[in-house]
Amino acid sequence: MTLANWFPLALICLMGAMSPGPSLALILRNTLQGGRRQGMATALGHGAGVGLYALLTAMGLSLLLTRTPWLFELIRYAGALFLALLGLQALLPQKPKAEATSQHATSRRRGALEGLAVAFLNPQLAIFFLALFSQFVQQQTSWAQGGLLLLTAGGIDALWYLLVAGIFSHGRLLPWLTRHQRQLQRLSGLLLLAIALRVLWVG
Repeated sequence: MTLANWFPLALICLMGAMSPGPSLALILRNTLQGGRRQGMATALGHGAGVGLYALLTAMGLSLLLTRTPWLFELIRYAGALFLALLGLQALLPQKPKAEATSQHATSRRRGALEGLAVAFLNPQLAIFFLALFSQFVQQQTSWAQGGLLLLTAGGIDALWYLLVAGIFSHGRLLPWLTRHQRQLQRLSGLLLLAIALRVLWVG
């Protein structure tokens, strides 16, 4: 793949990452609940999920999903259920934060797994990558090309959400976010529930 072909691919991946949706809601929720480290762990997990989806799509998974409706529906409903659970967690009263380092490490691991799951349980990513990669990927995709697509899609996604987590946990914005943390958590919870319902209703 030449640089002239890679640049528009990277630009489209960036625009896709910047579009609002469940991923942004999750990054904001985890940044508010667990601070910058948990938000960044979620961003890295989400980027890994996007990169994995990009690799599998390039190697033919998206074609399987589009030709196997029951598998597409299974992943879609699983993703909607996961988003709804995250939304309910944000709406429920929160336990006091533990100060132990192991607790923080567990929180970061959970954030990374949640980011990975939100990305990988979104079958619309397969459709998006199918439409996108059809312009750049040849019929027989090598593992080297698949790796490049993984690094491009996953890396851009992770860097964007790392920036989002960094901005929302730093500087003058952080004290305001801390004061309004519970209200913002409820808002993100409602947003996640709304997105889950939309996933179920939109074919």
